[in-house]
Parts: sequence; structure tokens; C-alpha cells
Amino acid sequence: MAARTIIIDHGSGFLKAGLSGWNEPQMVFPSIVNYIPCRENPGPSYARRRVSLGIDICHPDTFSYPIQRGRVLNWEGVEHIWSFVLEKHRREHEDSPVMVTECPLREPADRQKTLEIMFELLDVPSVLLADQLEMSLYASGLLTGVVVDSGYGLTRVQPFHLGRPLQPGGKTLEFAGQDLAAYLFKSLFKEDCNRHNLFQLETVATTQMSKCYVPQNLGEALDFRQSLPSGSDDSNAYQLPDGTRVELTPMQRLAPEMFFSPQVFDLQGPGISQAVVDAILACEASMHPLLTSHVMACGGNTLYPGFTKRLYKELMADHFSSSKATMWVGSNRNFSVWLGASVVAHLSTYRSEWMTKEEYEESLRL
Repeated sequence: MAARTIIIDHGSGFLKAGLSGWNEPQMVFPSIVNYIPCRENPGPSYARRRVSLGIDICHPDTFSYPIQRGRVLNWEGVEHIWSFVLEKHRREHEDSPVMVTECPLREPADRQKTLEIMFELLDVPSVLLADQLEMSLYASGLLTGVVVDSGYGLTRVQPFHLGRPLQPGGKTLEFAGQDLAAYLFKSLFKEDCNRHNLFQLETVATTQMSKCYVPQNLGEALDFRQSLPSGSDDSNAYQLPDGTRVELTPMQRLAPEMFFSPQVFDLQGPGISQAVVDAILACEASMHPLLTSHVMACGGNTLYPGFTKRLYKELMADHFSSSKATMWVGSNRNFSVWLGASVVAHLSTYRSEWMTKEEYEESLRL
């Protein structure tokens, strides 16, 4: 069944999709849809607009994210994105089964809606719904450890033992990549901040991807950056549309500190290091050494320079023995969920977890 499975990992910020067995997803694009009024029937109503992927540069104020904080808010948008993905892959693999990863926060009604779209609207032969954090675990090649996943919408920590989640230890922090982006928008553009302005979107994205990093000590990093003469660091600037050169402030460069000290940015909850410690301590004491020695970092935010080093440093500083601690990080850890699903698609032990279209139709009759 799983020889050519189509895998869809639909996160709050990005969708990753492709055929199982590959080393990375073949499709990666922002999880964004836009609604534009039809010329024939202009107006705001559902019947008078059309949905399409991405940002329409002629109507940049019409886009939105159908999934926010791991929860589906716009099923029409989700269906449109999935239709696009399946259309591309079915050209060569018409009868492929489909694996869809899902956030642990999903409600039973969300699972049912996913099955409804896949079987009734997209006519797939069989579906497997897979837990995102569990898939990240399998991507590491391990069965026991702590998954630390920080993406666009959520930061999550989940201990596992022999492939099963240790429920008391699960932690979800509602600050992630979108909060870092929001901070940069307000900090860079202040009262002119506009999340639908294309220049501002590009500036924030470029700053996040190429200029931000996690300091090992916030105070020391601030002192160092503030001591630099103005204009001494060419990478520390961006240009306005009129050509004006603007330098980034130290805190703008060090914005990923948010994940370790959220209170500095007026965000609630513990930092990610404390969340990992709390997750481990919530499990049985006999499990602590084993969990501590298998901490797996994944998700796009863990790619910030200094992130995994800072996490390791803080975990070991006051709580655990460094001689027994290990951080597991992969170069493609922003694709960990998809890669784990690619592994699971080929496991015979998961065969019973698949649901066929016939089984779905039978369940509706019961």
C-alpha cells in the first residue's frame, strides 16, 4: 500500500508534500490562500468570490492562513490547498493512498472533516492520519526521547517511550514563528506596520531568515552589539523602497531570544528550556535519564543559529548532568514531521491504522 504514498504535512505556516521514500518533500510552500471578488459578481459573499493559493500581488490585502495555532479555521482554504497537491501528484500516481499529519490539538470533529474531504471530495482510496510529533520522533530513528518542535504557529514539547507519548509530559506553548514575525513587524515599521504590505512582508522574512540569531547570553550579546560603531556591520541593515538605509537594532537581531525568555517580549508562559525540563520532570523519575539523553529538536525555529546550543546549555546548566545529555539534531529538521511520515508509510506495523474508502463509507452507515 505504502509504495507510493502521498504525504501531506500541513502546518500553520507551510505545507510540505511529496511521495514517500524521498529524502525531502517535493513541494514546500506557504499555507496561504487569498479570496478575490469575481468581476461578474463583485461583493463579499461566499458565492461571489474565488479562492486561490498564495498572495495575489494585485490584491495583497486578501490573503489569510487557513490553519492558525495548529487549528483549522478555514476548511474551504484547506480543501483548496489539498486539491492542488493531489492534482500535481496524481498525474503520475493516480491511485496513491494519502497520509495526512495532524496536530495533537485537533478535535475529533476535525479528524472526521479531514476524512470527509479526502474520501468524498478528493476521492482518495485510503487515508492514514498521523500525529505530527510522533512522526518527528521516527524521523530521528528513535522510539524514546523528548521531541521539541517549534514551528510557525506552535512550540510543542512531548516525551515518548517506545513510540508512545507520555501524556503527563506534553506541553504546548502558544508562541512561535508568527510571534517573532509580529514583533519584527511592529519593531521595524511601528505605526506604519501592515501585515499585508508586500515590502514589509519581504523585509521581515529576510530579517528572520538571514539576520536573526539566538544569543547564548542576552545581556552579553546586547552589550556587544551596542558597542559596534554605526555602519560597521553591512549585514545589520535593510533598505526602504526609496533607497534609505536603515540599521537593525540589537534586539531585532536577537529576536529569537523570545523562545527562551518570552517575558522579555511580553509573552506568557515558560521559555522552551523550562518547558522541556517540566515535561521530563512530569514523567516517572526512572525515565528521566533516558529522556534527558534523547532530546530531539525539530521545526523551522530550531534552525536559528545558536538555538540548539542555547537549549542544550540551559538544560544542562541547573537541571541535568551534561555527561548523560544528548541533543539530536538533523540538517533537515524543519522537515522532520514529513520525513518521519515517509518512514511510517513503509512500516507494516501501521497497516491496520489505514482507513480505506470502503471502511469510511461503512462507518457512515453504522
